[in-house]
Amino acid sequence: MTKLIECVPNFSEGVDLGIIKQITDVIESVDGVRLLNVDPGKATNRTVVTFVGESQPVIEAAFLAIKKAGELIDMSKHHGEHPRMGATDVCPLIPISNITLEETAVYAQALGKRVGEELGIPVYLYEFAQANKSRNNLSVIRAGEYEGFFKKIKLPEWKPDFGPAEMDAKRGATVIGARDFLVAYNVNLNTTSTRRANSIAFDVREAGRVLREGDPVSGKIITDENGKPKSQPGSLKSVKAIGWYIEEYGIAQISMNLTNLNVTPLHTAFDEVCNRAQARGMRVTGSELVGLVPLKTLVDAGKYFLHKQQRSTGVSEKELIRIAVKTMGLDELSPFNPEERVIEYLLKDKAAEKLVSMTLADFADETASESPAPGGGSISAYAGALGASLATMVANLSAHKKGWDDRWEEFSNWAAKGQQYKDELLRLVDQDTGAFNQIMAAFNLPKGSDEEKASRSEAIQAATKNAMEIPFRVMQAAYASMEVIKAMAETGNPNSVSDAGVAALCARTAVLGAFLNVKINASGCKDKTFVDELLNEGAELERLAIELEGEILGIVAGKIG
Repeated sequence: MTKLIECVPNFSEGVDLGIIKQITDVIESVDGVRLLNVDPGKATNRTVVTFVGESQPVIEAAFLAIKKAGELIDMSKHHGEHPRMGATDVCPLIPISNITLEETAVYAQALGKRVGEELGIPVYLYEFAQANKSRNNLSVIRAGEYEGFFKKIKLPEWKPDFGPAEMDAKRGATVIGARDFLVAYNVNLNTTSTRRANSIAFDVREAGRVLREGDPVSGKIITDENGKPKSQPGSLKSVKAIGWYIEEYGIAQISMNLTNLNVTPLHTAFDEVCNRAQARGMRVTGSELVGLVPLKTLVDAGKYFLHKQQRSTGVSEKELIRIAVKTMGLDELSPFNPEERVIEYLLKDKAAEKLVSMTLADFADETASESPAPGGGSISAYAGALGASLATMVANLSAHKKGWDDRWEEFSNWAAKGQQYKDELLRLVDQDTGAFNQIMAAFNLPKGSDEEKASRSEAIQAATKNAMEIPFRVMQAAYASMEVIKAMAETGNPNSVSDAGVAALCARTAVLGAFLNVKINASGCKDKTFVDELLNEGAELERLAIELEGEILGIVAGKIG
């Protein structure tokens, strides 16, 4: 399986787009690497670049980018709001799929060694790539920043992990490491005061604030019996934060790094900053994400904010994201396009979703064309998706029905289930056509030699099994959706009971139609045990679906009269 690593280098240039383009050009020159996002900031004079690929190409692209940044950026002339120490200030590697954090750390160490030895840039390892826990924190390493590192680098305890123990006046020093996915997130305030923004940052960040006598800023630091400063922890775990003023926008912000979204999700951080700002007489006006964000982060936020309103969370992924964006004001400073900011959307194989991305008219035209795909399998999956969608609609209407306020969560849960079935069936629309195309590709393999014939036969059998399994999954999902359909016929908004009836007809059609596709492909499969098991299970699903459809239509008939 492909081992994917994401690399998110931060370059100390956010104004000259020509320089940024030269850096990203060398990244894109490496085969096997995909540039996902380039996010320059003028006020911070910093650009966050995100690219992904297999381990070795990513390491090569990162090395070339660090080299190019060192050639183009002069740190002796750099000024910006964000803490920094080098042309390539920090270069984290993040495991994405089929690779552990420990394995990723080894690649980070190898990259650091190469940068130090071949480029002569001082390199510090951080997070999981750094064995020395006293210097694995980025903010601790970067303390003193570029200007202070000319002296700091000479201290024995701050000798670089790789490269010379001499600060490079032009290129600075670089921090390279391996870490979990981190979200860089800024919250906008209705103030221009950095001091007041910092007061909120200290309230929320895990490290909190150092305790002082009298004035919280200039007062004498309170120490413990060992002479170490005492501190008061902030309210949010796994959060780093500072306050700053952004001249470009004319506002102060709380700039946060959310280092563990399982501990402190995006919506929790937003709400907590809102509460702390209000307590200090300020208002949050919006927020911004720097770089990319996992899909789950926005979906969870949308569900959270809908739940707070006692509204159904069983809405589409697109609607959940829209709610998250509007609630947190992610589009206040600039447009927020999920297709360009959500990592899963950028990695998505659009060719694999050709059919479901079509308009209804185009889908019908494609089905009616002389091409054998999409055929009955894809149509069955789509019919099932429509049935699940109708059931979900009834659930959402019921959740918002006047006088049923005490039942909103009950119907919200049904709607969420319906959405899951709908999404699964929509994925199967294209997968069924893909399965047919796989069979055609297998039959077109060369058969000139005995070896080629054997390989071709093996490919045909594998593709045939897949072409049976996909419509069987359609049967399973469509039948499972009938649980939601029956519940909505029985307990949902009575004004929509006919919609539940139509949903049942669609689900039954999906089950029976998909079974036809299982059976027609079974004739080409030589694995008799596999065929018998699938046909027996399919026949039982068909029987159950017909029986359940009858029950649902009976309920509908009784209510319609």
